[in-house]
Amino acid sequence: MLLDLFHFLTTPVPWTHRRRGYLRESILLLSRSRRCRVAWAPHLVQARAVIARACEGLARRRTVVVLGSGLLDDVPLDHLAAYFAEVRLVDAVHPWPTRWAVRTKPNVTLVTADLTEPGAVLVHGAGPEVDLVISANLLSQLPILPLDGAGATESSLGRQIVRAHIDDLTRLRARVCLITDIEQIEEDRDGRVTDRFDLLHEVALPAPDRAWVWDLAPFGETARHRRLVHRVHGYADWHAAVEAGNSS
Repeated sequence: MLLDLFHFLTTPVPWTHRRRGYLRESILLLSRSRRCRVAWAPHLVQARAVIARACEGLARRRTVVVLGSGLLDDVPLDHLAAYFAEVRLVDAVHPWPTRWAVRTKPNVTLVTADLTEPGAVLVHGAGPEVDLVISANLLSQLPILPLDGAGATESSLGRQIVRAHIDDLTRLRARVCLITDIEQIEEDRDGRVTDRFDLLHEVALPAPDRAWVWDLAPFGETARHRRLVHRVHGYADWHAAVEAGNSS
């Protein structure tokens, strides 16, 4: 509790982002990542492996842009900083663990931006010097706060936000790496599915390079006899996946 209060009071963040709840969500995620670090470890290994694969075979290694860099748990920062001339970490909030991690890396830049804003992906990912853009476990998170503010009646809003992000990624000329959870499943201790939620609001994706399950909230995290698991898709080359999907 005291650590969360410290982060709330001291994390540098624009007032508009604080007012919209981005800082609160970042602190909640930071707290959960500490509590669930063992359960999350396999997911983080998979995500980092997809990103490492996305770096392979690039003709040039000038700039990589990470959209939704967050806590950097799922981002192999050392690998990116060694592989590229410049690393840009883009998110609404850069918490203290991230700021501490980049302090000795002069080629890493923190960019504060609201990625739910129209065209934000193109603003930060479309530069001619950008060779790789990574959307890191961001896509399903984008609709959460806008939907909270709009209320349950705006059923199409989540789909619009997800679709816009995917369309903007597809427009980029750089290679795109997409990692996203696609479905939340609630299970009881007998393994029975008690609830499901489409995290992408009925937006379909092509077949992934990798697919895995993320034990997001183990038993006891949100309920004693329930756990939440997320199905995750990883695309080392989003454009190639889209092309393969269109030709099948």
